[in-house]
Amino acid sequence: MTTQLTRLLEIMAQLRDPETGCPWDVEQNFATIAPYTIEEAYEVADAIAEGDMAGLREELGDLLLQVVFHARMAEEDGQFDFESVAQGIADKMVRRHPHVFGDESFEDEGAQKTNWEAHKSAERAAKAAQSGREASALDGVPSAMPALMRCEKIGKRAARVGFEWPDVGGALEKLDEEVAELKAETGSASQDKARLTDELGDVLFSVVNVARHLKIDPEAALRHANAKFEQRFHAVEQSYRTEGLNIAEASLDDMENRWQTAKNP
Repeated sequence: MTTQLTRLLEIMAQLRDPETGCPWDVEQNFATIAPYTIEEAYEVADAIAEGDMAGLREELGDLLLQVVFHARMAEEDGQFDFESVAQGIADKMVRRHPHVFGDESFEDEGAQKTNWEAHKSAERAAKAAQSGREASALDGVPSAMPALMRCEKIGKRAARVGFEWPDVGGALEKLDEEVAELKAETGSASQDKARLTDELGDVLFSVVNVARHLKIDPEAALRHANAKFEQRFHAVEQSYRTEGLNIAEASLDDMENRWQTAKNP
């Protein structure tokens, strides 16, 4: 173990000391720390997207701290420690890369990916057996994962066992069908919130299926759309500021005209 990693583990142990540690750190548990862990992972992604290497180094450190924090709490509870966490992932990587650490070889990347998925499937089946239940293709997809990402993940899992449209045409037809059902529900006199939620969810699920068929990351596509909207809306806001006008007092038609200008400068 490196000197700095040992130092970090010792710092965390000191922070968690019930007598001399930091009161805030001492009172934390897995549940209270989990949101910070998720937040730090997103900040790593932001640094990568921005090409900020100095920021990435810092954010990776923050994410590593989260791993150390969780491992320390588990060690205090007598469950596991950081060493066993590192050992577990090291063993897994060796097991899933027999072409690197063993004698197996693959013809191409596709064959390697198939082998990788087979190893993961076997591991999920073993976990299910330990729990006394039948394995599912959807096992291991975290329920806490953001809904858009989880939607793509479970769609991919189902596709691996053949539950999939043969091409994007089928996925697009399903999307049209779901949009039509949403339109019908919005036109209903009852305007039932539960039904609207159900139909809108089906539309979103279908959109992600289309993205999967097009081999487009829906999360990346939505981030791009968000950034595009922000850029254009800022331009609309700036146009009002330049003229000394208040956007909140503008008409929708005028805002739409300025939006079109921002789209086609």
